[in-house]
Amino acid sequence: MEGRSNTWIGLTLLGICLAIGIIISSLLVAKTVEKVKIQNQRIQVKGFAEKIISSDLVVWQGRITTRSTDLVTAYSKLQKDLQKVLAYLEQKGINKEKVDVSSVTTIIQYQLTSEGITTNVIDGYVLDQTISITSPNVTEVSQIANESTSLIEEGIEFASYAPQYFYTKLDDLKIQLLGEATKNAKMRAEQIASNSGSDVGELRYASQGVFQITPVNSTDVSDYGMYDTSTIEKSIKAVVTIEYSIR
Repeated sequence: MEGRSNTWIGLTLLGICLAIGIIISSLLVAKTVEKVKIQNQRIQVKGFAEKIISSDLVVWQGRITTRSTDLVTAYSKLQKDLQKVLAYLEQKGINKEKVDVSSVTTIIQYQLTSEGITTNVIDGYVLDQTISITSPNVTEVSQIANESTSLIEEGIEFASYAPQYFYTKLDDLKIQLLGEATKNAKMRAEQIASNSGSDVGELRYASQGVFQITPVNSTDVSDYGMYDTSTIEKSIKAVVTIEYSIR
């Protein structure tokens, strides 16, 4: 009986030890899994930065057109009209040496039959020439572009194209905005992590989005980025995607 009692006690102690071992092992595994899970936690946020800029360069074009049944007459009038346009621009403060003048484009117009079929008989000529101005005087050139159609009153067939406005320091500004967008992303990550009782760890991933240069207050976006040239005042927006570890 004593032998059986000792055996039972031994088995009981063995069972207790095994149970304790299993419990300890389970706790260790749970802690390890929790640690791995925390170490693998990441947070991904987007950072945003925006700045209003004023264009510092304008490109403007206008077209002079003449028409005549005689080619020489049409060309002669075109040259006279060109000189009038250059004189007009000089009065407005634009030296003619700063004006680019294109070569002459000639279009031959042919007579049509009563059925609308083109014949080989020349009906007349249309000649045109384009003037172009590139200047840092954005406001002045913009005003000239708006008023230039007054040349029509002098018998000149003149068409003014919409000016295009550019900002020449974009590269430097893009670097600045990327820095601000990155700081904005870090603030967002810290706020989210703080709300969950965690801290932001190392930077794991960063991606730069495309820049959107749009009219002020515009909500237009493009996957390829935008560059508005129709307005003097513009908004440039930068977005970055940042991923941090959480500890």
